[in-house]
Amino acid sequence: MLVESDKLRRITPADKLILKDSQLNFSHVYSGNPVDRGETVRRDDEWISDKSKDSSSKFLPLRDLNILVTDGAADGLGWVGAADLERLGVDTTPIFLGLLNDTAHFTVDISGQEKAVAEFSEGNGFRFVDARSVTDILSPADSGIVAQARAQINWHNVNGFCAICGGETLMGRGGQVRKCSKCEKENYPRTDPVIIVVVSDGDRCLLGQSRRGRLNRTNTYSALAGFVDQGESLEEAVAREVMEEAGIQVGQVRYHSSQPWPFPSSLMIGCHADAATTEINFDADEMNDVRWFSRDEVASALQGKNENLNVPQPIAIAHHLITSWINGD
Repeated sequence: MLVESDKLRRITPADKLILKDSQLNFSHVYSGNPVDRGETVRRDDEWISDKSKDSSSKFLPLRDLNILVTDGAADGLGWVGAADLERLGVDTTPIFLGLLNDTAHFTVDISGQEKAVAEFSEGNGFRFVDARSVTDILSPADSGIVAQARAQINWHNVNGFCAICGGETLMGRGGQVRKCSKCEKENYPRTDPVIIVVVSDGDRCLLGQSRRGRLNRTNTYSALAGFVDQGESLEEAVAREVMEEAGIQVGQVRYHSSQPWPFPSSLMIGCHADAATTEINFDADEMNDVRWFSRDEVASALQGKNENLNVPQPIAIAHHLITSWINGD
C-alpha cells in the first residue's frame, strides 16, 4: 500500500540539510518553478504571437540543450529580449513557458544559429552550461525553469513528424501541442513516471549500481529505480523493479517526494519500502552490483568519509531518500 505522510510542508533544495522530521516534504532541484504556465492565455495564438515580439518579453536561449547563463559575479539565467533575437537573425519559434510577474517568458532553441551562438559565447557576458552543472550556480526556482525549458525543447526536437502518417507537425498553444499538417492528429508533451525506492530491512538499506551510465563510472550506489509500465500502479512498479533488479520481495510502500528530471522528461517518484525477503539475486545483465548497507556505512558515505561507498549528490532525489532513511523518517 502506498502511504502518504499526513501533513506535508515544503523546504528549499538549497538547504541541503539532513532532515529529521518524517512530516517534511521536499522541494528538490528542478522543482519549485515559479512560472505560471498560462493555460488560458496560451490558447490565444494571436496573443502568443504578439508576446513573442513584445519588447517586455524575456527569452531563455538553449544550445544543444545547454542553458544560457550570465557570466559574471552574479550567475543567473541568461534572459534576452525579442530585439536581441531579431538582431541576431534567430528564426526558430520560441516556446511559451508562461508568465512571471505578468511578463511573458519563452525559451528558444538557437542550436545551429551561428550568429546567435557566437554572440552568446564565453567572453560576451554569457556562457552555456549543461543542465546538470548549471544547478550549482542557480537558485532553486531557476532550476525549475531549466527543467521545463530543457524538457520542452527536447520534446519539440524529436516530434517534428507525425507518428501516425509521417506528416510534418506544427507547434500550437505556444508549444503545448504539435498538430499534424496532414491527418491533424494532436500530440502533447509527455512526462515519463519513474519510481525510485530505498528498500530497508530495518537496520540495512538496499542500494545498487547499474552496469551502464554515471553510477558505474563513479562507483556510486543508489536507490533502485525504473519506469512505470503501462497498466501498472506505483506500488506494483516498486515491487516489480525491486524483484527484477535485486530479487527482493517488498511489503509496504511509502511515498516520500517527487522530482522533475529533465533527462529527457521524467518524473522521479521517490518511495521507501519494507523488505519482505533479504536474499539478493540481482540481474547481472542490468546491474553491476546490489548490496545491503548498514546505517553506519551509509551515514559515512553521505558525509564523504567512506572510501568504499559513494552515494548520489544532493541534486538527485536518491540522495534525499537515503538521507531520510538514515534519519529514521
